[in-house]
Parts: sequence; structure tokens; C-alpha cells
Amino acid sequence: MTEAKTSLKRTLVGKVVSDKRAKTVTVLVERRVKHDLYDKIVIRSSKYHAHDEKGEYKMGDVIEITESRPLSKTKSWVATRLVEKAAAV
Repeated sequence: MTEAKTSLKRTLVGKVVSDKRAKTVTVLVERRVKHDLYDKIVIRSSKYHAHDEKGEYKMGDVIEITESRPLSKTKSWVATRLVEKAAAV
């Protein structure tokens, strides 16, 4: 049987906030969570460094990143696909 194997690696979608480094983009991932005490929906965010081999993702792009082995001290994610191109200003 040849079934499509589901990946065990985590994937996140976020916005590129920096593309200044060689082969690396900084991605801001926002998630909505309910506050424990006040039951209000609040936005929590985290920044991840993702490997971008070709340097194809630019600031403002919304991309998908996938977990990988550690590539450097701070980089253990790889940019996998473009979700939405940045709007031209």
C-alpha cells in the first residue's frame, strides 16, 4: 500500500519581520488564547528564525515554517512555502 504519510513535524504560519541575514528569515507567529482570569481573547506572539536557502522570502510575506533539526544556535525551523505575498506599497 502506498499511503500518504502524515508528517510528525510541527508547522506554523507567520509573517516575515526580518530578512537581513544570509539564508535566514525571522518569522513572527501570533496565536489567540483565552486569558485564564478574564476570559478575554488575547494575542500571544513568538519569533522564530527559519532557514531560507534561496533567500526568496521578503519582509511582509506570510509563510509556513516546518520544524527541523537544529541548523544553528537559534535556528531549528525551515521556511517551506509562501502563503501570501507582501502587499506592494
